[in-house]
Amino acid sequence: MSDPELHWLLYGGAIGLIVIGAAGIVMGKHLFRIILALAIAEAGANLMLVVAGLRPDAVAPIITGGMIPEQMVDPVPQAMVLTAIVIGVGIQALVLSLAIRVYKAYGTLDMREIRLKMAADIDAEAGVDDEVSQEGPAGERPLELPDAVTSGGPGQ
Repeated sequence: MSDPELHWLLYGGAIGLIVIGAAGIVMGKHLFRIILALAIAEAGANLMLVVAGLRPDAVAPIITGGMIPEQMVDPVPQAMVLTAIVIGVGIQALVLSLAIRVYKAYGTLDMREIRLKMAADIDAEAGVDDEVSQEGPAGERPLELPDAVTSGGPGQ
C-alpha cells in the first residue's frame, strides 16, 4: 500500500470513529453507552491529530550526536494527543462518577426514565401538583382578569 493510500485510510478511520461516536452520543438511550460513544469519538479525534503529524519517510524528532535529520516528524500533534488523552481520562472518570450518582438516585441508566423522574422531582420540589390545572398561576396570588371578563363581556 502506498503512502497516499495509507494517509487516506487513516483519515477515513479517524473520521469513521468520530462519526460513530457522535452518532452514539446523539442516538444513545442508555447513559453508559453514551459514555462509551464519547470515548470512541475521543479516540477518533486523537487518531486524527496523530495522522495530521505523520510523515512516512521522517524520523523521530530526537537530535543525537549533533546530527540533525533531514526530515523529522512534527512533535506538536503528538504532544497534543498526550494532553488530550490525559484530559479525556479525567472527563471519563467524572462522567462515570456522575453516572453512578444518577443510578443511585434514580435506579436506572435509561435516559428516558431519568428525564421523567427528574421532571417529577423538580415538580415535587417546586410544589407543583400534576392533578392541578396548569392554567392557573404557580404563585399564591391569582391572575387579574380583564374587565371584559369580570363584567360579563362587551355586550352586557
